[in-house]
Amino acid sequence: MTLVGQPAPDFTLPASTGQDITLSSYRGQSHVVLVFYPLDFSPVCSMQLPEYSGSQDDFTEAGAVVLGINRDSVYAHRAWAAEYGIEVPLLADMQLEVARQYGVAIDERGISGRAVFVIDREGVVRYQHVEEQTGQYTVRPGAVLEQLRGL
Repeated sequence: MTLVGQPAPDFTLPASTGQDITLSSYRGQSHVVLVFYPLDFSPVCSMQLPEYSGSQDDFTEAGAVVLGINRDSVYAHRAWAAEYGIEVPLLADMQLEVARQYGVAIDERGISGRAVFVIDREGVVRYQHVEEQTGQYTVRPGAVLEQLRGL
């Protein structure tokens, strides 16, 4: 399922930052990078999200915000973010509703797949990459920044 060229499905989810975040609130203001990942505290995710968080200045310079999304609770997100120094907002999609909208829910395992979506200021999906297996992490922040610079 490709969403490229289509309006990004809108959502509102609770975030590790303490407020609810609505995707459409960024329209007209900034690009959005959605980073779906399976589980807090898992080995590959504990490399991926800190890497995106560490590149936050580069994403800001490119006019984008990064949002991490998975099925863990806000409480798990806060603990994980504190332990790993993750500063990007982590959104709690506990029923996998948003993951389903983006075609990345793995319902039989109760998790989302690992995927990255770039949404432009108009709310249109301009890039998507879904890893074939949850243990893969092939699209690094630098590759996503290249996509952003091309917008």
